[in-house]
Amino acid sequence: MRYVQLRAFHYVAICGGFSRAAEALFLTQPAISDQVRKLEEEYDVLLFNRHKKQVNLTRQGERLLEITRRMFDTEQQALDLLSESRALRSGTLRVIADAAHHLLHILAKFRAKYPGIRITLRTGNTETVIANLFAYEADIGVLGEIPTGREFDILKLNSSPIIAFVARSHPLAGTGKLTLQQLAGQPLVMRERGSKTRHKLETLAQSHGVELKPAIEAEGREAVREIVTSGAGIGFVSRAEFGSDDRLLPIEIDAPEMLMDEALICLHERSSGKLVRAFWEMARLSVDD
Repeated sequence: MRYVQLRAFHYVAICGGFSRAAEALFLTQPAISDQVRKLEEEYDVLLFNRHKKQVNLTRQGERLLEITRRMFDTEQQALDLLSESRALRSGTLRVIADAAHHLLHILAKFRAKYPGIRITLRTGNTETVIANLFAYEADIGVLGEIPTGREFDILKLNSSPIIAFVARSHPLAGTGKLTLQQLAGQPLVMRERGSKTRHKLETLAQSHGVELKPAIEAEGREAVREIVTSGAGIGFVSRAEFGSDDRLLPIEIDAPEMLMDEALICLHERSSGKLVRAFWEMARLSVDD
């Protein structure tokens, strides 16, 4: 087994094909195909199912990818360590957040200090954030609840209660508070399952003998916001994420306070990367201000 063979396999797997892997590695497609073929022949194993132009990992291929992800991530960390004396002038930091709102002030400061660093920011619910970190598809995550696993380094950003919100044109606009029972009698617009906001709200309601059923279920916070803005129902969000939107009005929930703890997290094994450490330190200083 040679390094070049594992590298060829890894790039075919993460790029989704031999041609894309060849482009990423600045090699020819026949060279990539030959390296993967030799790896399969040497160990008498099939790593990819090849059907016409489709390339899919076999079960053995999926298991090997789990290993090569760690292998090449460790290689990158070693490279980062050896090049620490260089200024942070280039590179990409991948962030996935359940709500980008909590990062805006940190992102602005980070970009001002490190203008050469490219940042990609995606959104998703708690399950998506955790899955992306474990799959090495993101470097840093932001969650609406602090995880308990030892796999993560955690920096708490803030805590804020869950509130309801409606469009200004809604009949309940201007209402100060609503009980869980009153909410249950209204059309509700809720996030997809996997959302911590929804989970906390439903759990509290159930403990009070109330069932909250969504009239509309939408994927993503922005989708919920736009549906509520149309007047279709009542939405829910943490107060910190409500932000400023003249189209909407907040309503307190008359129940025991449900706090959403927003936290910055990363896998402990990846916390020593120079980009992660630089962003983490910027976030820590912002929290302390």
